[in-house]
Amino acid sequence: MKKIIIIGGGPAGMMAAIRAAENGARVILFERNNKLGRKLSITGKGRCNLTNAADTQEIIKNIPGNGKFLNSVLNSFTSNDTINFFESLGLKTKLERGNRIFPASDSAAEVIEVLTRELENLGVEVRLNSRVENIIANDKKVLGVEVKGKFFDCDAVILATGGASYPATGSTGDGFKFAKILGHTVTEILPALVPLEIEEDFVKELQGLSLKNVRVTLKADDKVAAEIFGEMLFTHFGISGPIILTLSRQVAKFLAYEKFVEVLINLKPALTPEQLNARILRDFEKFKGKIIKNAMIELLPQKLIPVILDLAYIDENKKVDEITKLERQNLIEILRGLPLTISATRPISEAIVTAGGVSVKEINPKTMESKIVENLFIAGEVLDVDGNTGGFNLQAAWAMGNSAGIFAAQI
Repeated sequence: MKKIIIIGGGPAGMMAAIRAAENGARVILFERNNKLGRKLSITGKGRCNLTNAADTQEIIKNIPGNGKFLNSVLNSFTSNDTINFFESLGLKTKLERGNRIFPASDSAAEVIEVLTRELENLGVEVRLNSRVENIIANDKKVLGVEVKGKFFDCDAVILATGGASYPATGSTGDGFKFAKILGHTVTEILPALVPLEIEEDFVKELQGLSLKNVRVTLKADDKVAAEIFGEMLFTHFGISGPIILTLSRQVAKFLAYEKFVEVLINLKPALTPEQLNARILRDFEKFKGKIIKNAMIELLPQKLIPVILDLAYIDENKKVDEITKLERQNLIEILRGLPLTISATRPISEAIVTAGGVSVKEINPKTMESKIVENLFIAGEVLDVDGNTGGFNLQAAWAMGNSAGIFAAQI
């Protein structure tokens, strides 16, 4: 019977343990926390977005961080396989907008519960509060691990420690250290799916304001880098929300290269400049004799009105009848491109996932085995793989864990 040691009880580690045990291996899973799935418990705001029902190619497109590397494992374990796997464990699922799959119960705790139960059923030895200190290898071949000064031998190690985001959940970057010591390359670690800090002071006045159906253009050194449509949110430090999180990976890289980074928010993307001008004129006619800040209540959320007028150099107490054509043009320009200067991302400790990690060039994309160290398998966020929000990161973790567990048991 093969003896497999797994480091890390997150999604990739738990899936790897289940698959290795199903394939006849004796499995020990070391988890540094006092329970499994700490980070999993907070995903999807505690609801756990299990996967995305898109086809494999669409999932790869939504994994900007080396998605193509995952082609083989995602074809071996598709999003349908993920749904069927959890349904077989007694977890009912449901489909929501954007093809996102959630537990029918909206409970991440239930996801962890069914996985824990399956680990027990398969006889996986789970050791909690057990931080692996070293992976022991000789002549580029894994021999075992060291925990609390004690050596545990094995036939293979699966490294699934997670990245460096949300360190309180146990993702403190240990995996990067182990991989480096064993000769692996670790690419630059940056936050991904993280809120952005804004230079302009007025964002504090907009705290809590959510905008739907806006188009955000990302620019680096005045060149357009990306455009995205959807929902965003103002916070006390800057901006967040789905479309901002999606852009944040690129922002982190641009800032690392010391580029000037800004976003332009088109608040009325469905209207051409001419249509927006006509809309404003209609509102001005409707609110004739009123001051402009009171004449824009049907066009914009209340919080935004003074900010927009200030940026358009219009006195908020000026009557609509007195607004000049030039002032109206300024207003249209700001409504179609509210500029925000990005000063920083929030720290990696607040990022949902980590961009960067163990280089995928050094990993067999079919088996997840290291090309550098024999019988070492690496899976999950510790690798240089990261995706957009919507269940893509978890699908990648399940698929990598699936292949690592199966092939580790067959060595």
